[in-house]
Amino acid sequence: MSQEDPLVICDFQNQIGTENWFVVDDGVMGGLSQGALRKNDVGNALYTGTVRTENNGGFSSIRHNFESINVSDYTKVKLKLKGDGKSYQFRIKEDRSQQYSYIQTFQTSGDWETIEISLATCYPSFRGVKLKMPNYSGELMEEIAILIGNKTKESFSLEIEKITLE
Repeated sequence: MSQEDPLVICDFQNQIGTENWFVVDDGVMGGLSQGALRKNDVGNALYTGTVRTENNGGFSSIRHNFESINVSDYTKVKLKLKGDGKSYQFRIKEDRSQQYSYIQTFQTSGDWETIEISLATCYPSFRGVKLKMPNYSGELMEEIAILIGNKTKESFSLEIEKITLE
C-alpha cells in the first residue's frame, strides 16, 4: 500500500469495521462513569455518557479490537467526527494484551471536522502516567480506543463517521 491509499479502520456508514467495539468505563477500578455506544439515525457511531470522579473514577472509553495489521506504510490517523468541544485521547495498542497504550490528545470543536494525529507523536502511557519508553513505532496495530478523562465530572457526546490511516 502507498500513502495515497488510505486504510479504513472503520467506516460506520458503510459498515466497515463496525464489529468488536466495546465500552470500558472506570467501573473496572470502582468508578461510576458510564459510557454508551450506539448507531444513530444517519448510521454513525454515537458515543455518549457521563464521566464521574467519585470512587477514584474519571474516565470512559470505547475500544475497537481487530486482527493485527502492519501500519508501517502510514504516518497518521484521521478521525472524521463531530465532538462536543471537549478534549479526548486517541489510543493505540500494538498488541491488545499489552497493559499500556500509545496516546495523543485531541480537542473537538463542536462541529464536523477531520482530526489528524501523527502516529509518531503517540506516546506510551499507563493509567495516566507517561512511560519512559520510545513513542509508537508505527509498525503493528491491534486495538484503537477513544477515551475521555478530563479530571472533571461532565457529560459527553462524540459522533464518529470514519477512522482511517494515511
